[in-house]
Amino acid sequence: MPTRILLQTTIPPTEDDWNIDRFSLLREHLSSLVDDEGNRLFEVTARNRAQNEAGDDPILSRLDNADLDELWLFAVDAGNGLSVKDCEGITRFRQRGGGILATRDHQDLGSSICTIGGIGAAHFFHSRNLDPDESRRAVDDQDTPSISWPNYHSGNNGDYQRVTAVAPSHELLRSNDSPSGSIEFFPAHPHEGAVGVPQGEAHARVIATSVSQTTGRPFNLAVAFESAGDKHGNGLGRGVAESSFHHFVDYNWDIDQGCPSFLLEAPGDGIKREPQKLNDIKTYVRNLALWLAPQSN
Repeated sequence: MPTRILLQTTIPPTEDDWNIDRFSLLREHLSSLVDDEGNRLFEVTARNRAQNEAGDDPILSRLDNADLDELWLFAVDAGNGLSVKDCEGITRFRQRGGGILATRDHQDLGSSICTIGGIGAAHFFHSRNLDPDESRRAVDDQDTPSISWPNYHSGNNGDYQRVTAVAPSHELLRSNDSPSGSIEFFPAHPHEGAVGVPQGEAHARVIATSVSQTTGRPFNLAVAFESAGDKHGNGLGRGVAESSFHHFVDYNWDIDQGCPSFLLEAPGDGIKREPQKLNDIKTYVRNLALWLAPQSN
């Protein structure tokens, strides 16, 4: 039976924004993956946030009751994209073994995910859940003054950034096609957010880092949470907190797909010149989907 994945944004269907239609290449790739016998690996559903009369999303607020195995949450809101009950439903989903990828972007973009149990605390923002390292509360990207920290400049949209696997290399970063045996390239973005291991979290670690093209400072790309029991006896599903949804969006896989009008930075042409390197993020996506699946699958 295919693993059931929900691709979900935190905004309503808004054409000139990062709505779920801008993740179509990700959905197509996941839906195309098969096992050695040709069986489909993943059943993918994609949706934007909806809101009922109480202000809650009817799916997310009751996600623990949904017939799903994984949630890939793209927090593209300005800070108010999830209600309290939405976050509670997502938390219960992980408590019953569901796997979660939670990703956001610069400054306070996507900060509504802060209160998602465990994984939300791995995201550091400008005005909520600040990075405990005060030295990192500083502007990194210098080209877009309207965007403040955290805003690590990993490169232009349309280019690659080099990924460093943190030793020991996590299975999420393994690649049989890479000479090093590890994934080496992610799509770049001019202002990525900040992630780290939450204080007191014994079952999570940073698995991948990159380097700012502006300051030369290393920053975290992904934090992986292993399955573990919590103090209430729940068997928590696996999770990943990631610094930017731009690792997955159409525009950063193919700039010809276009972007919302508010994105003004000129794109690069690295992916157009070396399209074969895009296989790294596609391998990572496959690894993620397999790894996040509940362990009983």
